[in-house]
Amino acid sequence: MRLPAIALTANDELAAQLDDAINNKTKPLGSLGALETLAKQLGLIQQTTAISVDRPAIVVFAGDHGVVAEGISAYPQDVTWQMVENFLGNGAAINVFARQNNAALHIVDAGVNHDFGPRPGLVDRKVAHGTRNFAFEAAMTTEQCATAMEHGAALVADLPGNVIGFGEMGIGNTTSAAALMHKLAGIPVADCVGAGTGLSPEGVQHKQRVIEAAATRHAGATEAIDVLATFGGFEIAMMTGAMLKAAALRKTLLIDGFIVSAALLAASRMAPAILDYCVFAHCSDEAGHRRMLGQLGARPLLQLGMRLGEGTGAALALPLLQAAANFLNEMATFSSASVSEKSTLE
Repeated sequence: MRLPAIALTANDELAAQLDDAINNKTKPLGSLGALETLAKQLGLIQQTTAISVDRPAIVVFAGDHGVVAEGISAYPQDVTWQMVENFLGNGAAINVFARQNNAALHIVDAGVNHDFGPRPGLVDRKVAHGTRNFAFEAAMTTEQCATAMEHGAALVADLPGNVIGFGEMGIGNTTSAAALMHKLAGIPVADCVGAGTGLSPEGVQHKQRVIEAAATRHAGATEAIDVLATFGGFEIAMMTGAMLKAAALRKTLLIDGFIVSAALLAASRMAPAILDYCVFAHCSDEAGHRRMLGQLGARPLLQLGMRLGEGTGAALALPLLQAAANFLNEMATFSSASVSEKSTLE
């Protein structure tokens, strides 16, 4: 796949204009904290001081993982397609939170091991019926990985808004994400793995051993695209391509939890400038996510003890993006409100 060109958001003149606009609002300097940083980031992404959160969307990519055969999940693989049905029936947490925050919700079959047939509300971009078992062979061929990334890029190119939240569903995908984190960040597997959907401590140790053995087996996979093909899932690869294209189109990327961050980690190794476009919704309770965020230089907006996935953290952070845009656009300045500014005397 030919990677889209992502421009750096740095613009000294615009940055100064945004600082002036933020600092002249009727408040003490810096008193809106992270919302001020967020407003400035949105302005640099959108290249304007008149920022907006326009027609936000949450895209949930679903796929199955062959490594589930190694007993690394507390749930059977069938739960992936059953949860997709739940999404389509508007019964999942992401349906509730997306609806609450007026975000369009798109459900994508990237590679679920199930035949849904044509379904209203389901975007069919199935590459295959799940990946292969990376304990023994690469999860995807290079061609399959490229196809997944291209599908993701095409999907976001067709979305009308300027904010895209990323979510996922796939039994076994915390194992895939932990393997990607280990290979791309050089962090010991023990510091990457967690309970996922609810493994016992013994189950977590088994998961660790599976990843360590696979990392040794596939030691030759070192380039980001090769690591993604070897250890990733179709939903993770599709997210990676979608993120790269969204940033190239100057959309804001609203990053959810551990698996979404793993897709971003792969994307950032391919195009480091993508990080300028990322807003990190929350710090997941999944073990390893805090270290992953550290690798990405991220400061998450929320910490709610969540580890559900589905894009739920991204949906819950949307009101904070709207608040950042609203205060910059609507809040009075000291001069317009005839409010005295802070004295320069100490």
